[in-house]
Amino acid sequence: MTESRQTPLNLVVLGPPGAGKGTQAVEFADRHGISKISTGDILRDAVQSGTALGQRAKATMDAGGLVDDQLMIAIVRERLGKKDVAGGFVLDGFPRTVAQATALDEIMAGQGALIVVDIAVPDDALVARLARRRVCGQCGLAVSASVDAVAGRCEKCGGELVLRSDDTESVVRERLRVYAEATRPLVDYYSSRPTFRSIDGNQRAEAVGSALAAAVDQVLATVSAGNPASGGVVG
Repeated sequence: MTESRQTPLNLVVLGPPGAGKGTQAVEFADRHGISKISTGDILRDAVQSGTALGQRAKATMDAGGLVDDQLMIAIVRERLGKKDVAGGFVLDGFPRTVAQATALDEIMAGQGALIVVDIAVPDDALVARLARRRVCGQCGLAVSASVDAVAGRCEKCGGELVLRSDDTESVVRERLRVYAEATRPLVDYYSSRPTFRSIDGNQRAEAVGSALAAAVDQVLATVSAGNPASGGVVG
């Protein structure tokens, strides 16, 4: 449902792999009638646009490389300059580093408060959650299944439900280690700001969605009250 507002609603959703931030970002964006932008979305848009930045990103990805901070920041800057984000956006997957977060502050200067919500889930809970996840080998639908049950069939297309190779415990724990080392410092970067909130992601998706909405409402109430002052960088 689209809501009318005088100031943009700009939200960054943080969280470790398996926290459900992608799902929550989509649902929040849909409820508020704003654009949901993920790292994958940004890169695909840039490549399809055929711009100089898109061509650079395509060349890097085609060669099997990772898009570096400088190029990713330039692509995000270009994406956030489009008309569809005038009313706000939800960012999922960016920023991933403190360097990217610093650049986002610069991009957002004068564009309204940047709300940051971290979906916190203990590592053991994430390992258990991803161990229950099964993915259809044909259509890619992800579902949760009992770890004791034999993988069944996809209710959407009838394909076989399988455990993703990167959802095994050893791989998940390595992904979480990388997250803690490279991305977790973002929480430290943002945590002192009045526009930052951390919510419990170790509960049902509906409850996480409610907690996310409540956290954003709290920040908006603070901003509308005049503390902190309006602006892209707060804290």
